[in-house]
Amino acid sequence: MQPDNLQAQQRFHIRQRLRMMVNQYEVHSVAPDGSEGGLLAFAQQKRLAFKEQVTIYTDDTKQQPLLGFKARQRLDLGATYDVTDAAGNPIGLFRKDFAQSLLRSTWHVEQNGLPQVTGQERSLPVALLRRFVDSLSWLPYHFDFTAGGQPVFSVIKKWGLRDRYVVEIHQPQIDRRLVIAMAVALDALQAR
Repeated sequence: MQPDNLQAQQRFHIRQRLRMMVNQYEVHSVAPDGSEGGLLAFAQQKRLAFKEQVTIYTDDTKQQPLLGFKARQRLDLGATYDVTDAAGNPIGLFRKDFAQSLLRSTWHVEQNGLPQVTGQERSLPVALLRRFVDSLSWLPYHFDFTAGGQPVFSVIKKWGLRDRYVVEIHQPQIDRRLVIAMAVALDALQAR
């Protein structure tokens, strides 16, 4: 998918594939009836990597990279992840706010030309249950990402046997590649 066509998307569905040694994610458009549409991107992350890196491709053949994100440092509880396009040019970054995430996961997203975006789990009770009761870590969650009190995008984890997400874009200027990177990271990095 070309970046211009991707930028026109207002909603995505993200579905995790179940694999033994890697985390894989399919990013789909949303059909007019609300169902899952065509494949927009495919992400793959190696498990147990010392320095987190995820490459997101245009499809599941993994022939053409679309973007990627990589941690700046190895073991950092509040790590910063740089998001780059296929040529290595910066798109933006995101980082976990370790202190605020003790009770409710909080992330900061930055893109040149836009104010800083902060995303946080909507429900404190669900956040606490997911943290302190291991058997409930599967509970669905809802992240709201805002800037200056205005909604920018949201990521909603749905009920189901496999991890599935609905991503809704509210701010037209946010780069969809940055949003996809953050949404994939919520699943791939959230439990770390």
